[in-house]
Amino acid sequence: MTPSFGRPPFQADERTALIGWLDLQRQILRWKCEGLSEADAHRSVIPTSPTMTMAGLISHMRWVEHTWLEVLFLAGDETQNPSFDAADEDADWRTDGVPLQQLLADYEAQCARSNEIADAASLDDVGRHPGYRSGAANLRWILIHLIEETGRHAGHADIVRELLDGAKGYY
Repeated sequence: MTPSFGRPPFQADERTALIGWLDLQRQILRWKCEGLSEADAHRSVIPTSPTMTMAGLISHMRWVEHTWLEVLFLAGDETQNPSFDAADEDADWRTDGVPLQQLLADYEAQCARSNEIADAASLDDVGRHPGYRSGAANLRWILIHLIEETGRHAGHADIVRELLDGAKGYY
């Protein structure tokens, strides 16, 4: 596992730094999936967290991006997002056998959509969803939160991957 990506420039403007750090964490999360078999991608290795599989992590992060930028920031429809399923708090982690490559493609597409949304707005623009307190966050806050959440789950992916097949790697 040898990464080939880098951090944003030391003297980057705020937007470049925020998107650069977010993109780096996204890349690290995807990198942790390289070379995994389908069985391992869907295998649970943490008995107290059965949905925390590599596939589940990717699915969850796809829906996290959708939640923050399409639903909360743009006031989009949350009904298509399993994160809003009141009957199952882990619905966005459940992959129901969806192949890892499809989950990664969906995540990649969602990240591209998230970047389009961020590129078209001011960092000071405020979310538009009136039904959620978090919808009042500005884009800057949302991007910082996404960096934090993606980084946290990239760390989870480190541990899950090592438990699956012993593969280790630090960027």
